[in-house]
Amino acid sequence: MLPIIPLQLGDAGIVPIVGLILLAIAVVTVWQMVVITDATEKKALTVLGEFRKLLEPGIAFVPPFVSATHTFDMRTQTLDVPRQEAITRDNSPVTADAVVYIKVMDAKKAYLEVDDYKRAVSNLAQTTLRAVLGDMELDDTLNKRQEINAKIRRELDEPTDEWGIRVESVEVREVNPSKDVQQAMEQQTSAERRRRAMILEAQGERRSAVEEAQGEKQSNIIRAQGEKQSQILEAQGDAISTVLRAKSAEAMGERAVIERGMETLEEIGKGESTKFVLPQELTSLVGRYGKHLTGSDTRTDGEILEGLDFDEETREMLGLDDIEKILGQIDQEAEVDVEEMEEQAQAVKSGAETADIKNPDDVIEEMDADLEGEEN
Repeated sequence: MLPIIPLQLGDAGIVPIVGLILLAIAVVTVWQMVVITDATEKKALTVLGEFRKLLEPGIAFVPPFVSATHTFDMRTQTLDVPRQEAITRDNSPVTADAVVYIKVMDAKKAYLEVDDYKRAVSNLAQTTLRAVLGDMELDDTLNKRQEINAKIRRELDEPTDEWGIRVESVEVREVNPSKDVQQAMEQQTSAERRRRAMILEAQGERRSAVEEAQGEKQSNIIRAQGEKQSQILEAQGDAISTVLRAKSAEAMGERAVIERGMETLEEIGKGESTKFVLPQELTSLVGRYGKHLTGSDTRTDGEILEGLDFDEETREMLGLDDIEKILGQIDQEAEVDVEEMEEQAQAVKSGAETADIKNPDDVIEEMDADLEGEEN
């Protein structure tokens, strides 16, 4: 039989302590059993080191004290690729860095196939960046940024698929050649800019010369047109002046001859003789004077003579229409002279009646007949 140990009053304080210990153990056990997964995560569950399953977002109960979980962020993640040095295909050193955007597609593979998928992807991106830059020439590395991104992404796709990782995008941020190359490129750029400036300057000078030549051409044309117009106007002025001089000379000469003839007739009329012999020139003179009196310059035997008129083009060129006023003034002066001549003719006629001189009308008719005979 077991011995019976009697309880003493001092042992009563042990019971609460044991209860507290058991309560703490129970709380820890429940804490170990309950796993809460966020909505953006998945967790890989292992029990005694063995992979069991992936825990989806929410609450899950796992074996306490022997279970472990590994969290994977299922969102797109950004990995910075450190600056890398590379030698291009044309032996030009360059440095470049990039950014890789990845996303965990299979958390089980990411847990079982690779130790640290982030570090693995970063290292793989570094080596791929150097390889891609080394396979291109310097000018291509500076100008074909999109092509570099596409090549790096293609190189990363195959190995990362085995890790359950998808490379969504690769962006090369900077590609910088060495300082010597940069200086040479700056010099080349400066030379190219100077060349373009010289070309633009030459084109500007050529355009200026062309425009100046065109302006000179237009100026010469306008000057020639002005000279032509001036010559036309001068010719018209000369023609008008010639016409006016001819009209004036004709009127003045006719008037002078008639006046001289009238003076001669007046002297003859003062003589004592009753018969006079008039020369042919004096007869013609009296005939012209009679025509001035009777206005018969345009009539012969009752028929109207046709005048010689200028055509419209000639009249326009000579400006005859513009000088009608001037000719009108000349005609008015001529009419005044004719009136004076008529007064003189009346005096001569009175003297002829007393001196038995032929009637001036008869003399005029004879002169007209003589003139018609001369014209025939």
